[in-house]
Amino acid sequence: MAGTVPPAVPETPSSPPPAATTGTGIADPAALGLGAFATTTFVLSFFNANLMSATLAAVVLPLALTFGGLAQLLAGMWEFRNRNTFGATAFTSYGAFWLSYAFFARYVAPTLPLATAHEATGLYLLVWGIFTLYMTVAAMRVNGAVLGVFVALTVTYILLAAGEFAQSPNLAKAGGWVGLITAVIAWYASFAVVTNSTWKRSVVPTWPLS
Repeated sequence: MAGTVPPAVPETPSSPPPAATTGTGIADPAALGLGAFATTTFVLSFFNANLMSATLAAVVLPLALTFGGLAQLLAGMWEFRNRNTFGATAFTSYGAFWLSYAFFARYVAPTLPLATAHEATGLYLLVWGIFTLYMTVAAMRVNGAVLGVFVALTVTYILLAAGEFAQSPNLAKAGGWVGLITAVIAWYASFAVVTNSTWKRSVVPTWPLS
């Protein structure tokens, strides 16, 4: 693990709800946040699923810092402005996840002892899995698209964490494949938000649950 980018989601999320509160004077930030989450998650999951050489995985770091990290963090701040507690919590948290992941992969992972590095990475992924699990409960009141993101993301974190603790390449690879599914669902949710907003009507279904 030392010297390479450690497995992660995901990521991480995100993964917030589509429609923002109306009348706030700002655009709905969910399309940006979901798109940033999906794009970064897809690229990292591509490596976790062993679809490309791990030596090229460092390409994830700039994306994690800018699109996955900074863009989602900004989306979270705008969701606070929209008084959307779920969106603000999710976007800000998963933006912070990607920023912390980039720092962990670049500066921390290479310094960890080879014999126990997998335990640190496993714990890192596990706590994000726990966070995502209880956010999934809240997502049950948003819509089907967002709920799908959180269910798939929870499974992704669990598989990746288990793969690290057990040092199982097969579990990690499975986590990568589920991460790809997570990214596709998040892209769909982002597509729905930006399309429905632009067309001023429901063109792409999201299956509201509340």
